[in-house]
Amino acid sequence: MPTDVQVHEQLKTVFQSKIPSGGEIAAAAVARSLRRHKNDRKWIKHNFSKLIESVQLDAYEEYLRNEVVAGRKSLAKVFLPLAGKNPTAKDLIDRIGKHFHALDRFFLGLTQGRRARAGGAFEYLIKELFVQMRYPFSSQPIINGQPDFILPSVEHFRLHAADCIIFTVKRSLRERWRQIVTEGTRGLGFYLATIDEKIGANDLAEMNRARINLVVPTRIKALRADYEDAPNVITFEQFFRFHLDPGMKRWRAAGII
Repeated sequence: MPTDVQVHEQLKTVFQSKIPSGGEIAAAAVARSLRRHKNDRKWIKHNFSKLIESVQLDAYEEYLRNEVVAGRKSLAKVFLPLAGKNPTAKDLIDRIGKHFHALDRFFLGLTQGRRARAGGAFEYLIKELFVQMRYPFSSQPIINGQPDFILPSVEHFRLHAADCIIFTVKRSLRERWRQIVTEGTRGLGFYLATIDEKIGANDLAEMNRARINLVVPTRIKALRADYEDAPNVITFEQFFRFHLDPGMKRWRAAGII
């Protein structure tokens, strides 16, 4: 009879083979949201905040649907053979019960993996929408740290760091924003995109002192007075209009893009 460790590994292996990747799920969600507006850069830019929120929610719900299917297949693949030939319902429940702790570890792993996939999907959504709007960027560059994006490129950053925009994505922050402060110290500006609604006023002030601009959907900026009042909390639409688009004009004029 296999051990709990072996059963857990079997469940995890089968599940990972059955669940679509976060990128696949996010790509499908973006395609659904943009099916009437594909390549309509003006519409995407003006509706970016709503897109970010609706698409990431769509991607998360799609992941949950796929998780149920993959989980059911995993349980059947692992436990039916263990229950013997032509098992009764009692045989099957008895076998599953004997590996309760393997199931406990398996479901805990699903919960933890769900958070990681949600964060990865948020980054993918930002990247795909940047592509749709034809903004030039380098993804996951190695500089002083590893931000998610450098605009217009890591090559230009190495030539003229102060002329570049550093853009990083974190679905939720907690205390993690401090680990990325040094990544933006040489750039024109550091922009941290998030859908986190619970960043404290002290953290907002500390981010401002560290030259970090927090980029959030319009709805989230309007939720709280301290978000509204903080000079370094801007919407995605403000980021494009007042920060990125002026950079695009400058880079074009200089022949960089």
